[in-house]
Amino acid sequence: MNRLVITKNNKAIVSALFEGMDMVQVSLNAPDDEGILGNIYLGKVKNIVRNINAAFIEIEGGRICYYSMSENLYPIMAQGYSYDKEAGLLPKKDLRIGDELIIQVTKEDIKTKAPVVSANLNFTGKYAALTYGKIATGVSSKISDDKERKRLKAIAQKYSSKEYGIIIRTNAAYVSEEKISSEIEKLIASYENIRKYGIYKTCFSLLYKTPPNYICDLRDSYTDNVDEFLTDDLELFNNMKEYLMAYQPEDIDKLRFYEDELVSLAALYGIGDKLSDAIRPMVWLKSGGSLVIQPTEALTVIDVNTGKAVAGKKKIQETFLKVNREAAREIARQIRLRNLSGIIIIDFIDMELEKDKELLIKELEEYFKKDPIKTTLVDMTALGLVEVTRKKVRKPLHEQLQEINILYHAN
Repeated sequence: MNRLVITKNNKAIVSALFEGMDMVQVSLNAPDDEGILGNIYLGKVKNIVRNINAAFIEIEGGRICYYSMSENLYPIMAQGYSYDKEAGLLPKKDLRIGDELIIQVTKEDIKTKAPVVSANLNFTGKYAALTYGKIATGVSSKISDDKERKRLKAIAQKYSSKEYGIIIRTNAAYVSEEKISSEIEKLIASYENIRKYGIYKTCFSLLYKTPPNYICDLRDSYTDNVDEFLTDDLELFNNMKEYLMAYQPEDIDKLRFYEDELVSLAALYGIGDKLSDAIRPMVWLKSGGSLVIQPTEALTVIDVNTGKAVAGKKKIQETFLKVNREAAREIARQIRLRNLSGIIIIDFIDMELEKDKELLIKELEEYFKKDPIKTTLVDMTALGLVEVTRKKVRKPLHEQLQEINILYHAN
């Protein structure tokens, strides 16, 4: 049984997705954490750096954020924005210091890097997402059924616009057109409300606040594959119930309240030990091999070692392939569990046969397809290093733990 387990102590809210008793995905937040990822603000341009074609924009609380001018061609300006019913959106050519515009936080601050904001607003639901400034319609690549893809794309195209695009998400597979259309219409209404009235708000105003991470996990998890939403905290339970009744009534029956005075929910699932394991550099494989995972400022390096796996073995190349295949499965799991992102370099054990290398790459790609965050296997270099990129969204797990300043232990 797959469960989304959400629990709280006085220092952290832990939202963990379990497949059986294996924790495959987790996020942590302080109970009073005011995260800004996904929030929409009326910001003000404080500085422009022409040589990198970027601006720095101030939002609520005096926070300064990075804004790429080359990637944001159609900002919604407080002074008005150019739109022609025939031509569609017209680009804003000259962004100047002091300009006010509507922007959304697309990446949290990571170490010394400022938060990233975008004028390409994104309104996300369970089944679909509206993307202002990007007018294409599309269907999640994780939906492989060609007939279903055509059906879903036809639904999205009914809402085609020269202002925004509609992307159908993985959760929409085999869902009725009525449910999908109803959600798309709500997303359009939210967008139009912010576009029309947001420009008249006081500068630095928060126009839209994204739900807490654990609520986003209710929305973004592949709910068809999640059997229960389980919590032992009454406040979290009520918040989850309120959200599900308003936005996902079809999932309300999955919500459960855990009550056991002898064993806490965190202890039952061993969350403390699993979090401890998830930040250790060394991961042992059943074969006797191991992984060494080292995040750095620029990238993450994962080294695969044979360890005890080759002791006394004669068919050495077969052993290397076996260890590498086991490592591939575990690497995909660890990347998702630790929320590693950006550039990831994997140093597998060297293999002589091209067919073995091709098999390894194919299997690794299949494992990455299970990750809800876009993960791309770029290539295997001439030195045998595998380059992977994963979209940056939330902070990696080790940084989340550092910010909360605890190593969560079950009560």
